[in-house]
Amino acid sequence: MPEAYIIDAVRTPTGRKKGSLAHIHPADLGAHPIRELVKRTGIDPSQVDDVVWGCTETIGGQAGDIGRTAWLVAGMPEEVPGVTIDRQCGSSQQAVHFAAQGVMSGTQDLVVAGGSQAMNQIPISAAMIVGAQYGFNTPFDSSPGWLARYGDEEVNQIKSAEMIADKWGISRAAMEEFSLASHQRAKAATENGWFANEIAPLEGLDRDETIRPTTSLEGLAALNPVREGGIVTAGVASQNCDAAAALLIASEQAVKDHGLTPRARIHHLSVRAANPVWMLTGPIPATQYALKKAGMSVSDIDLFECNEAFASIPLAWMKELGIPHEKVNIHGGGIALGHPIGATGARLMTSLLNALERTGGRYGLQTMCEGGGQANVTIIERL
Repeated sequence: MPEAYIIDAVRTPTGRKKGSLAHIHPADLGAHPIRELVKRTGIDPSQVDDVVWGCTETIGGQAGDIGRTAWLVAGMPEEVPGVTIDRQCGSSQQAVHFAAQGVMSGTQDLVVAGGSQAMNQIPISAAMIVGAQYGFNTPFDSSPGWLARYGDEEVNQIKSAEMIADKWGISRAAMEEFSLASHQRAKAATENGWFANEIAPLEGLDRDETIRPTTSLEGLAALNPVREGGIVTAGVASQNCDAAAALLIASEQAVKDHGLTPRARIHHLSVRAANPVWMLTGPIPATQYALKKAGMSVSDIDLFECNEAFASIPLAWMKELGIPHEKVNIHGGGIALGHPIGATGARLMTSLLNALERTGGRYGLQTMCEGGGQANVTIIERL
């Protein structure tokens, strides 16, 4: 089967709630890493076969196929098409999958994959009206078919995070320690310049402004739970933010034709799903499936990225699969770096690639929980 290579990957910094990127039009936010990607790789953008873009809640400025719009706003050739996809939180990881699959099928040679999310411009309250996966209600709770299969049980991310903590015996203290580590790791990565290669400064912002360097266990312990009687607080959850990221995926022929130097090879791609009411457990069976399919074990993987939507998710995933925290999200995760829903998958891939290069690791595995109980898994090999 033909190979698919990652030529380069770049992202914006993450802008916090009401922060430095809040005023930027979603199309311009998405255009920024695209423009930088083309500049860094030196490709002729007219040779790109497609732009595959992740974004959820495609209303307002994110409507009308934001992948295509971002490409055009970036000043790129009109003859190159674009498509926007929604696999909930895994949208831009799925974008990478579709791009790689297009290349591996032999029907495409150069594809830009990525995603963006302007969360400041689509508030949670407004998103809930159209059934956002980040909301506290569901768009299908009036479906007779859904009710017949799953009943009228509340489908809610906070509830799911609480259920996972209870099932896997994860305490509030354990989640707060994990949250603190996320901020400390992200702070260290920033101060040591480990994000410098992956971030394209925007609007004068050259670092992630979601990181809270003064976070302490005492401060986290003082926060009130989101649900009455629960243990999940805002301090152990990912942050709303604005960001975008883009990767160039190429075939072996394109590498030769355009004189490109791949940074990584796509080793494995898969997506699985689990119970949609539990919603956030998908990474566990998806990772098990991916490792078996790839003929690999946990010990074969040098670094992991598991999205920190809530601390209980990666903690349960690590506990179930026997994955050491020392290998997971080594530069911090969504709790410190934010979870710009449609962009997170591409952001994780960009950070994973750079982390592998910094540490000299060979294989990296990325996964994340997604609405509907789904989870993508990608294994890349550093070259």
